[in-house]
Amino acid sequence: MASSDSVAAKSAFLCMYMKNHPDTLVAYVKHYGKVAGNVVSAEMTAIDSKGMTIKYKLKSGADGQVVVSFQPPLAGYDEVKPRLLSMKVDAQESLGMIKAPHLTTFSLSAPMVHAFFLVLLSCSYVTVYPPRGTSFQIPFTTFEIPSSVLDVFFAPIRSLVDLTGYRPSAVYVVATLIFGMPVWRDIHRRVQQKRIESVMKAE
Repeated sequence: MASSDSVAAKSAFLCMYMKNHPDTLVAYVKHYGKVAGNVVSAEMTAIDSKGMTIKYKLKSGADGQVVVSFQPPLAGYDEVKPRLLSMKVDAQESLGMIKAPHLTTFSLSAPMVHAFFLVLLSCSYVTVYPPRGTSFQIPFTTFEIPSSVLDVFFAPIRSLVDLTGYRPSAVYVVATLIFGMPVWRDIHRRVQQKRIESVMKAE
């Protein structure tokens, strides 16, 4: 194990800490180690940035060991806690130890609002396509922006139109995807937060 591995350097401490969370280690063994038997105990014996080694014992008396890899590998010690917590949530949900959360409300986040106005401006610009030397009025406002300023941001689109004479209607599809990304990222963030909250309540 390389000495530059900050996670491996804290292996002894992390193994000792995880002794207080045997249920989590059992979940790791069953879910990530694919151990089908009745696991009654588990103990982490080593951990580094690439994965962790866990010994376990079955109800039958047999014992074994699994190596759970981190995908992707940990970039540093600061990533240990959030990664282990995220893996715990995935394992316990898969094993039916906790229920998957459901979002019941809609939240309009700042990135979603910013993306909306960016897409609105982009689509409007491509639709109107103001001639050079003129100005472009921002939709739903009285503000006007010189086309030369917008050309700095939309130069590839203007170059394509100038070259081919083709006004790409596909920009609306692309714009929808761009606008959708902040929505899906916000949903993922809220679901992950709910999952972690459900795990913490179950402890």
